[in-house]
Amino acid sequence: MASPSLRIPTFDDVKLAQARLAGAAHKTPILTSRTADAQTGATLYFKAENLQRAGAFKFRGAYNAIAVLDQAMRADGVVAYSSGNHAQALAYAASLLGVSATIIMPKDAPAIKVAATRGYGAEIVLYDRYTEDREKIAQGIAAERGAALIPPYDHADVIAGQGTAALELIEDTGDLDLLVVPLGGGGLLAGCALSARALSPACRIVGVEPKAGNDGQQSLRKGEVVHIAPPKSIADGAIVTHVGYHNFPILKDKVDDIVTVTDAQLVDTVRFFAERMKIIVEPTGCLAAAAVLHGALGCAGKRVGIVLSGGNVDLKVLSTLLA
Repeated sequence: MASPSLRIPTFDDVKLAQARLAGAAHKTPILTSRTADAQTGATLYFKAENLQRAGAFKFRGAYNAIAVLDQAMRADGVVAYSSGNHAQALAYAASLLGVSATIIMPKDAPAIKVAATRGYGAEIVLYDRYTEDREKIAQGIAAERGAALIPPYDHADVIAGQGTAALELIEDTGDLDLLVVPLGGGGLLAGCALSARALSPACRIVGVEPKAGNDGQQSLRKGEVVHIAPPKSIADGAIVTHVGYHNFPILKDKVDDIVTVTDAQLVDTVRFFAERMKIIVEPTGCLAAAAVLHGALGCAGKRVGIVLSGGNVDLKVLSTLLA
């Protein structure tokens, strides 16, 4: 049961977010692949959030969360912590809305993500993800400056914004039999679950996380938020120690299952998108697709929506993966 202090978003919040995002976020395309359909025996619809502004779905939640702030709150700026995609998204959204942003990023975050975040005008504070607590660092800076803290997934307005990805997907494709969504902290999965349950009620909803960090899977099966040690995976956007408390009640109520994939399967899926579909999808962005393409889910004969959550990968890393 969620704490009374938590504000758990609903599908109505997702629809309000869609209105705020109109003209700001890209309505990303739905991609298909005859090869992938033949491999799985299913009809697959890939929601290409790797083509979203700032390169990932995170722009949706970041922009929505800043857009709801009043002018007085905007004047004090925003603070966030992120391994990269939320950092870039919040920095970009803040610049569009005329708000200053400070981002706490791990020292080992991909260089391309750090450079992009700085390029959007944000102040960056680096920390060690294995010895320091990013949430405490962010809370301290926010308190000192009076700034609004906008975490990457444990926030009602962020969750509502992320849900617009599945809202668009189902508006474009119609009813789905299965919706498969990457899972890190749970903001995207929770938001998408709100949309899917409202628009395609019979749809099965499944989250996918790295095998090395299956905190979400453990949490769903235990019925409470499970904390783990910081995992190590090439899916850097899904390296979290627990799912968010704002989104877990939604996951528990609306998500059917959570499965995992290996780093090797993610590498293979990155290669598939580059070679066969001519697009760049980062390892984290491949989580859902990897589960479908490698048989972790029974998809034969089904209409399957798959969220490709981001495309921000260092080209040197990409070249190594493709080799």
